[in-house]
Amino acid sequence: MEKTANKALDLDGSQGEGGGQILRSALTLSMITGRPFRIERIRARRPKPGLLRQHLTAVQAAAAISGATVDGAHPGSQTLQFVPGKIRGGDYRFAIGTAGSCTLVLQTLLPALWFADAPASLLVSGGTHNPAAPPVDFLLRAWLPLLRTMGVDMDVELQRHGFYPAGGGAVLARVRPQGALQPLCLMERGALLGTTAIAVVAGIPGEIARRELDAVARRKPQAQQEIRQLPAGEGPGNALMLELRHAHCTELFTSFGARGLPSETVAARLLKHVQTYERSRAAVAEHLADQLVIPLALAGRGRYTSALCSSHLQTNIEVVRRFVDVDLRLRDGEGCVIVEAG
Repeated sequence: MEKTANKALDLDGSQGEGGGQILRSALTLSMITGRPFRIERIRARRPKPGLLRQHLTAVQAAAAISGATVDGAHPGSQTLQFVPGKIRGGDYRFAIGTAGSCTLVLQTLLPALWFADAPASLLVSGGTHNPAAPPVDFLLRAWLPLLRTMGVDMDVELQRHGFYPAGGGAVLARVRPQGALQPLCLMERGALLGTTAIAVVAGIPGEIARRELDAVARRKPQAQQEIRQLPAGEGPGNALMLELRHAHCTELFTSFGARGLPSETVAARLLKHVQTYERSRAAVAEHLADQLVIPLALAGRGRYTSALCSSHLQTNIEVVRRFVDVDLRLRDGEGCVIVEAG
């Protein structure tokens, strides 16, 4: 799994999609493989380049759990050097301090803790439902079940919702190291077992949730409906989600409400993403495909099908190839893209 040389890798943060994922994947893989890296032009393709609060939290947290030496970890920095040590279990708490995504910080740290020297708990506070990242519900319903089939022993609990821009949410994860992952083979989604539309509202009228669900029902009349009315103190915020439960995997799609945005528009945006997935023959959609790359590479072999070959997916594969000795590749399938390792 690991690269043999211990020389620091030089990474270009502007390659491919040029966002924060290059840094997050590099942190994860550096901790696991023990390979140091230096990255320049961090988030160069974003309107505000360099490290933001959630990226700094991920860097500082990665350094804490791996005893790393870090240079360049300050707001706005576009250059960072990271030299990892041993991954250590224990109880950790990290606060982003804004509505920056807890999900993205967790997905940076959790794979490393699968290989820690002892069990770990990880409490991250910040944004749990942020338009720039998958919500925590996605981790719970789509990502985590597939990781468990690969042998990951981990629980994730949403303790408090945190919406953009206020934040204030909290997520707790508990990990029991396993040391090795089982291959993932996910070529088909299987039969549709159930569909649930979920409208989450906090600090805004429940009528908004009702209108969103009515708009979804016009296209998905078979979907069960759920309104999650949260305390006003956890808002203001609004998220509309659609869960598709298939025999072999579950997908979750999300659209966020905003001031002045009609409920029908929120629903239409959600259903557009769902339609792209349903028209394909793939097991997973765009975001889940991207987030399975590292587990697939760490297992050393396996394959799955994706509805899209996104720039995120291609960039992530290129970063993984720099750290891990695995034959990781993309190829065209029938109505899908196939991601393979080994």
